[in-house]
Amino acid sequence: MMSRLLVVNRGEIACRILRTAQRLGIECATVYSPVDRNALHILLADHAFALSGNAASDSYLDQQQILAIAEQWGADAIHPGYGFLSENSDFARAVTAAGIRFVGPSADAIAAMGSKSRAKQLMAEAGVPMLPGYHGDDQAVEVLRRAAAQAGYPVLLKAVSGGGGRGLRVVNADEEFDEALAAVQREAKAAFGDDRVLLEKYLTQARHVEIQVFADDHGNCIHLHERDCSVQRRHQKLIEEAPAPGLDENTRAAMGAAAVRAATSIGYSGAGTVEFLYQNGEFYFLEMNTRLQVEHPVTEAITGLDLVEWQLRVASGDKLPLTQTQTLTQAQADVPRRGWAIEARINAESGAPDFLPSTGLITRLDWPPGAGIQDDRQQTSGLRVDAGFRSGDRISVFYDSMLGKLIAWAPSRAEAVEKLSQALACLRIDGISHNAAFLGAVLDTAAFRQADLHTGFLAQHEDSIALALLRRQSTRHDRPDADARTDKWAGLAGWRQSQGQRHVFSQQYHLRPLYAGTMASAANNIDTLAAGGAQGQAQQALKAPLPGRVIKVFVSAGDDITAGQPLLVMEAMKMEHTLRASADVSIRLVHCQADEMVQPDQLLMEFGSDEEKTGYAK
Repeated sequence: MMSRLLVVNRGEIACRILRTAQRLGIECATVYSPVDRNALHILLADHAFALSGNAASDSYLDQQQILAIAEQWGADAIHPGYGFLSENSDFARAVTAAGIRFVGPSADAIAAMGSKSRAKQLMAEAGVPMLPGYHGDDQAVEVLRRAAAQAGYPVLLKAVSGGGGRGLRVVNADEEFDEALAAVQREAKAAFGDDRVLLEKYLTQARHVEIQVFADDHGNCIHLHERDCSVQRRHQKLIEEAPAPGLDENTRAAMGAAAVRAATSIGYSGAGTVEFLYQNGEFYFLEMNTRLQVEHPVTEAITGLDLVEWQLRVASGDKLPLTQTQTLTQAQADVPRRGWAIEARINAESGAPDFLPSTGLITRLDWPPGAGIQDDRQQTSGLRVDAGFRSGDRISVFYDSMLGKLIAWAPSRAEAVEKLSQALACLRIDGISHNAAFLGAVLDTAAFRQADLHTGFLAQHEDSIALALLRRQSTRHDRPDADARTDKWAGLAGWRQSQGQRHVFSQQYHLRPLYAGTMASAANNIDTLAAGGAQGQAQQALKAPLPGRVIKVFVSAGDDITAGQPLLVMEAMKMEHTLRASADVSIRLVHCQADEMVQPDQLLMEFGSDEEKTGYAK
C-alpha cells in the first residue's frame, strides 16, 4: 500500500478521498488556492500546500506547480479526484515519469477515451452499438453542417475532449447550427484547449444509464452494476440512482458485458464509467469517463463497497478485492446489489428557469439529522452526505457550484425516494441561493415516482415540478426565500408561467414577467431587458446578473438589435451564459470587453431608442 498520497482537488471529493485514505493509514496532503485557504479539505489533510492563483488554470489545473509540490513533499501517489486534471493524459504521463503513482488508468487509456471521436471508433470496433453521426477529423463548418443534415435534426454537438456537461449543445434546426457550433468550439477551447467537435443524432426520449467498471493491472475487469442519471439540466446530472429502474436482467447483463469489453479493449485499470443512452429497449454508447464519478456513492450504497479504497489498492498493485480468492466469473456474480440508493446534487444557484450560479457567504448550513458523512455507508438512518462546505464558508466564482451530495438508501425505490425527499426538506442553507427545494419537488412529481425518466424530464414536467415546489414551500414555516407577493407563484423564484408570459433576469436576482409574445430562450440564455414602468417598456441598461468573466461581446455602440439576439457571453463557475435581448432596441454604449471580470450589478451596456442614435460613441 502507498504511504504518502497527494490529493489534488477541492470540495467534497477531496474530503471523500482523504477520509478513506486516512482510514487505511495513508499519510495525506492536499493543495489549495488562495480563496480556498480555509476550506474543509485543508483541515482534514495531514499537510496542505498553497497554490499561486485562484483561477483553475493557476491552481488546480497547474501541472507544474502540483508536480513540484508532489516531488518536494515526497508523495508516492497522486489522486486527482474528478474534474480538473483527472482525465488529462499529459498529467498522468508526467506523474508516472516523475516516479509517482497516478491513482487512475494509464495515460494511454485516458487519451483513448478522452478523444470522443477516437473512443467511438474503438467502441464500434468492440461491437458496442453507436448512434448515427460524425466523428471525423475534417472540422470545416460545411462538412459538419452536411453531417448534421444527414443524421437528421435534432443533433447534439459535443466537444471531442469534453466532459462534465461542458462543450455540448443541442441543435434543433439548420438555422441554429452556426451559432451553436461557435459556442461549443469557444467553450471547448477554453475548458479543454481543444475546439474539435463531433456530432450525433439526439434522442429526445432517451435515458442516461451508465455502468461502473473496475479493472486492475492483473487482467481482471468486472462491473459493479448500473446507475440511472437521466434527470439532467444543460447535460449536467442532478439526480442519480442505482440500480436503474425498469431494466430487465437481460438488458442489465448486456450493458454490463459491453462496458467490460470497452474497458478491456484499451487495457484499462482502476475505476471507470461507461455511459449509454437507452431508448425503446436499445442502448447506444455515449462515452467513457476514466475517473471516479460524482455519483459513485449510490453504487457504494447498494454494494457496500468503498470505491476509493478499491482505487487506492489497485494503484498500489493489488488485485481487485473480489478476485483475490475466486475466479473472475465468480467475482462478477458475487458483486452485491442490495436495496436502492438515490443521490441529489446540492448546487449553489438561483431559482428556475435560469438556475444561475450563486456566490457569497454561507451563513448557515445544517445537513439533515442522522446523515452520515462521506465514506460512512453503514448509517442506520440510511442517509449520507458528501460535502466540502460548512457554515461560514464562502462560494467563489472560480469553481463549480456544487456544495455537496445527499444520498438516501432504503430496501425499495419508493422508500429511498421518499427518504431523500424528506431529507431535502430538512436541509437548511442560508446566505446563498440553492436548489434543494427544487430537487425535492422533482422527487415529488408523479412521473418521477413512477420512474418515467428520460433526459428531457425537467422540461417535460416543469409545470408539475412548479406545483410540487409550491406545495413543499407552503408546508414550511421558515421560508426565507419566499417573495412577499401573494400570488401562487410568489415562492417559486419566478417560475415560468403558462399564460404566455415569460420571465427574465432582473438586477435584484429575481425573475419577473415580461410582456407576452417575446421569444423563448434556451436554458443557458439570460434575457436582459426586464420589464419596467408601462407594460412592454424595456429598461435602459444591462447590468451583470452574476459574477463572472466576459467571454465575448457581440455588439457595439450604435448597433440596432432585435429580440433574441445575443449581446454577450459570460462564464461563471465553468458554465457559459449567453445574455440575449428580449426586445428590439439600440445599443447606446458598451462598458465591458472580452476577458474582463465583472461583478453583480456592474453596468455592461446602455440602451437607447432610434431617436437617440445621433452622437453614439463608436
